[in-house]
Amino acid sequence: MIEPAAPDSIPASLDRRDWIAGLERGLALIEAFDDAHPRMTASEVGQRTSMTRTAARRYLLTLQHVGYVAGDGKLFWLTPRVLRLGQSYLESARLPRVVQPFLQRVAAGTHETAYLSVLDGDDVVYIARNGPNRSMNTGYVLGARAPAQLTASGLLMLALRPEAEAEHWLQTHELRVFTPHTIASKDRMRLEFARIRAQGWSLSEQQLDLNSRGVAVPLRDRHGALLAALNITMPMGHESSEDAVARVLPVLRETAQAMRNLI
Repeated sequence: MIEPAAPDSIPASLDRRDWIAGLERGLALIEAFDDAHPRMTASEVGQRTSMTRTAARRYLLTLQHVGYVAGDGKLFWLTPRVLRLGQSYLESARLPRVVQPFLQRVAAGTHETAYLSVLDGDDVVYIARNGPNRSMNTGYVLGARAPAQLTASGLLMLALRPEAEAEHWLQTHELRVFTPHTIASKDRMRLEFARIRAQGWSLSEQQLDLNSRGVAVPLRDRHGALLAALNITMPMGHESSEDAVARVLPVLRETAQAMRNLI
């Protein structure tokens, strides 16, 4: 269930007079739609957002009026206009524009698809990419999301949190299993986090897709703060893990280092 923030949970940095509950609830309503809930009644939306049916219906009708939702009188669904929200970020954010020439360098140096991804809650979001479209099964479109635990970039950013935060994440989350190779044990995930922290990069193989391998390095600013992950996603192919890492990791590291003074 998608639960809007209660008044008592307003961040201390935000004055109550500046908090607009309706805006927060409207965005929560949009986020309530997903692949498991592509079309819903007002009652179903209300259940997923902790609203009454009447309130959910009013929000849905308002969003329908401005073009973000469509409906047939019973069911409601999102329209392509919602994509404008994500596109506005991609077009206005500085980081995706700055990294694009560097991603091109990585793609040219490895002949693989290079990505920039950020952590958003429990997911990674791919905000820039460059390289060949060999297979949609081993690549992500701009704005695509994936569970962080299943990707090289997500594992990296989870592991590089302060250890107490990483441990809290492990204790409060169930590890979802997608393939026979998915890390499903929290003890094993702790070991993986420790390995990533020690070596400073991550490798993920067959966690989400049996044909997919990823290698990721942190992208830090000039002050050392972690902003994002620079990663490559490639097919498993006939290349060993060791050979794949030896081939792409130096390029990723050199590129991330070259970008530090620009971000």
